[in-house]
Amino acid sequence: MEILQYDYAESGLKRVYENEKWMVGIKNWKPANDIQNMDCLERHNATDELFILLAGKCTLLFANETAGGLKIEALPMKPMKVYNIPRTLWHNTVTMTDTKLILVEDVSTSSANSDVLMLDAEQIAKVKKLAGGV
Repeated sequence: MEILQYDYAESGLKRVYENEKWMVGIKNWKPANDIQNMDCLERHNATDELFILLAGKCTLLFANETAGGLKIEALPMKPMKVYNIPRTLWHNTVTMTDTKLILVEDVSTSSANSDVLMLDAEQIAKVKKLAGGV
């Protein structure tokens, strides 16, 4: 038996480890997560998701549905802290080209039990203002 090692240096997300219960991914910058291209939020309806910032800068966008509409907020991540995104919370990551995140979630998390919400022009402007400095 030996110790296995995983790495991923390309853009976007790669599931580097999976078992019957959970998945670990490495998420690097990709154009869709750049502040200039941010146009949506997602939520996972059945599972939580964890993020850990290893390098670079990342801002977690998150939003709650209220009677007055979607309340969008931003949280700059700190390296080596674990951030739990509870199931059903709208969220996305705004990253820079040198960003490297670890993502941990239930192996069953997929588009079948998740939603994507396209942001309107006003919401995109708010997101850019909130996370503009990433």
